[in-house]
Amino acid sequence: MPGLRATTDDRGVLTVELDRPSGLLTIPDCRELVATLLAPPSGTRALRLRGNGDVFCLGRERAGTTPGELREESEVLVGVHRALDRTPLLTVAEVGGDAAGFGVGLVASCDLSVAASTASFSFPEAGIGLAPALVLAWLPAVVGEREAFWLTASGLPFDATRARELGLLNAVVAAGELAAEADGRIDAVLRHGTRVHSEIRSMVRAGRALTRDQAFDLSVDRLVVGSLRRGEQPA
Repeated sequence: MPGLRATTDDRGVLTVELDRPSGLLTIPDCRELVATLLAPPSGTRALRLRGNGDVFCLGRERAGTTPGELREESEVLVGVHRALDRTPLLTVAEVGGDAAGFGVGLVASCDLSVAASTASFSFPEAGIGLAPALVLAWLPAVVGEREAFWLTASGLPFDATRARELGLLNAVVAAGELAAEADGRIDAVLRHGTRVHSEIRSMVRAGRALTRDQAFDLSVDRLVVGSLRRGEQPA
């Protein structure tokens, strides 16, 4: 995988390290991640995402400028979230460093997410003149509308303890205990088999008033328009 380093252990756990010095995933990285989630290698039962270095994921690179390019990029980003919803694998985010924007979305969309106490989280898009449409497709359902507005409108970072309180994480541990915490939770779920956890995931997400697909479809249009308007002067 370009920008992604993958290894598999004897439990069938595929560990994917986000290996970009900038901390930013590229669109090809996202496509490769989608392909792995939807058609995992034979024998794979779980996928663990972790960063390689001091960050987990600081978002994604922005390359498109035309409406067509921006729409294509937005569809790929939405595709990552949809793949995390639809994959047969247990998905786990092991957050050893900072996460921002799309990177926080990866944390929230995994079945399980654990973080080091030193990790920081943020939604910095407002600082570049962009309303984070994709983030707002899922964030209000997790943290509530009022908190979603504050987090995205201010762009201020918050620590792992606060992320746990908001429902973005399952656990916060010391950095040296992070891998063991992730392994323990993976083992606890895998002992029941992948079919059961897939059914549980589906049931948990079935009762939303606006489906994730509907919210994601809406976010594509908003993200394209917002990206095209980034150069406008603030009102």
